[in-house]
Amino acid sequence: MGEHPSPGPAVAACAEAERIEELEPEAEEQLPAAPEDHWKVLFDQCDPGNTGYISTGKFRSLLESHSSKLDPHKREVLLALADSHADGQICYQDFVNLMSNKRSNSFRQAILQGNRRLSSKALLEEKGLSLSQRLIRHVAYETLPREIDRKWYYDSYTCCPPPWFMITVTLLEVAFFLYNGVSLGQFVLQVTHPRYLKNSLVYHPQLRAQAWRYLTYIFMHAGIEHLGLNVVLQLLVGVPLEMVHGATRIGLVYVAGVVAGSLAVSVADMTAPVVGSSGGVYALVSAHLANIVMNWSGMKCQFKLLRMAVALICMSMEFGRAVWLRFHPSAYPPCPHPSFVAHLGGVAVGITLGVVVLRNYEQRLQDQSLWWIFVAMYTVFVLFAIFWNIFAYTLLDLKLPPPP
Repeated sequence: MGEHPSPGPAVAACAEAERIEELEPEAEEQLPAAPEDHWKVLFDQCDPGNTGYISTGKFRSLLESHSSKLDPHKREVLLALADSHADGQICYQDFVNLMSNKRSNSFRQAILQGNRRLSSKALLEEKGLSLSQRLIRHVAYETLPREIDRKWYYDSYTCCPPPWFMITVTLLEVAFFLYNGVSLGQFVLQVTHPRYLKNSLVYHPQLRAQAWRYLTYIFMHAGIEHLGLNVVLQLLVGVPLEMVHGATRIGLVYVAGVVAGSLAVSVADMTAPVVGSSGGVYALVSAHLANIVMNWSGMKCQFKLLRMAVALICMSMEFGRAVWLRFHPSAYPPCPHPSFVAHLGGVAVGITLGVVVLRNYEQRLQDQSLWWIFVAMYTVFVLFAIFWNIFAYTLLDLKLPPPP
């Protein structure tokens, strides 16, 4: 066969990208044309044979000659990736994924299985950072146990989008509380007011067929002492977690804790109403504390033992207040005061679904078998609670308090 003329640079780059995709089936997403072409040219300079790989020596030379275009921590991650390969080579797709802030399965596995040798000082030792940079660094050390992930987060975080979920939920809770306080003329122990349970947001066992109440009860709090602690925990724990893991994951854990809380009450404390966001708050806090304990040596947050003790004391005080209120003589007999069981439902979600979310910062949840086990357990509980609410009250011939 005769020789054909060499194709143009654009055609060659496109053809090579298609060939690399065949070699790397684990690549997750298509990259924008312009950034990939830029790194493709640099990669091809060190890979004249079009093998799709470059040696460690050539790779280090490439990094040194273009170090001004790379974030320093990304360069360290690339070096750790190269060191993790027994043959000292790095493939093209992993290289482009990193430059484009995308981490494929093969890239993640290489980092996790490698020796993670980082070439420069720890992120905590860097000087001359701005206030916003110090805040991002603080959040990274508060939530992530591995230095390589902390550096990745520090370089990649853009505050777009901001942690809107936890802030929005908190503002709504405060707004509803103030509205109820004005309308009832009472801010402390609002739950003792005779008209408190008439609000359409409160979960009440007689009105359990109104499905929205299993979620909207979070906007009603027993009093300013109840709201205050929940708001503080949501902002101090929930916002940093959302900055790292995103609104989707943290919102999922929070809402799952809220729903589990109301359903747990409907099963275990069948005559009691439910108010407050403690189910969601306890899901996030318990997941965060469990993640710290499970990664104790890797977590570098300051005074972690003292802060864990303070968090546990605050949670215990709030739980104790809820238990005391539940068994205190009711202001609207025969209906008892709100239940404390929602707290326990939130904790159960936090130490199962929540821990899996927080331990897999750089990995897709759907790739984790433990995630699907806990999702199945949660689904079974929800279905059980639904059937319980449909049939158990009649079968047990339980006398419920009259609707408010």
